[in-house]
Amino acid sequence: MAKPLWVVVGVVLVLLGLLWTLQGIDVIQGSSMSGTRTWSIIGPIVLLVGAVVASVGIRGRRP
Repeated sequence: MAKPLWVVVGVVLVLLGLLWTLQGIDVIQGSSMSGTRTWSIIGPIVLLVGAVVASVGIRGRRP
């Protein structure tokens, strides 16, 4: 995968993780995911994975 694709995938994961976290802690309401502990745990994990993927895309791999 090219570096820009890594960054895009990472940013999408960060945004999804943030959305899921906010739904899980019931800040964003109106979904079956709202106020559910599962999404308040999965969300930050996805957010962190996305941040790592984006940082790999920005910094690149070291040989």
